[in-house]
Amino acid sequence: MPIVLQNIIRFILLVLLQVLVLNNIQFLGYINPYLYILIILAFPVQMPRWLTLILAFGLGLIIDAFANTMGMHAFATVLVAFLRNGIIKLFTSIEEGNNPTPSFYSFGVSAYVKYVVLLVLIHHATLLMLEAFSFVNFGITLTKIILSTAVTVLMILGIQSLSKK
Repeated sequence: MPIVLQNIIRFILLVLLQVLVLNNIQFLGYINPYLYILIILAFPVQMPRWLTLILAFGLGLIIDAFANTMGMHAFATVLVAFLRNGIIKLFTSIEEGNNPTPSFYSFGVSAYVKYVVLLVLIHHATLLMLEAFSFVNFGITLTKIILSTAVTVLMILGIQSLSKK
């Protein structure tokens, strides 16, 4: 299956899962997994930055429309898309002309886990700090960031471990 078709199917499935299931589940009031971020994490490495930013913005707006969050998801997804290439270069050494899709197999387990954890942490911290928009209950916000990041990372790693080379 062509990579473009795979990304379109992944986009539709993850957005539907996020807006129909995961946005309606709040575990203990602290954990809300944002699995849709996997769409941005799975873009090919050599994808042009401008296209990544536009797709991330569109993804964020779609999630914002269903979650009624007025641009918070759009901001967080664009930030992750902007930082993505630098973080890939930080943890991996991709050969020139090679355009892999980030995974355990293309990055290696250690580099891929670091890549996922850092980008998910940035996304969740940005999103939840914007949601709180205050340092009054910083402990509660920090707890939400840590727990939501942990659950989202575990879900992403679980999904990626089921995929083929």
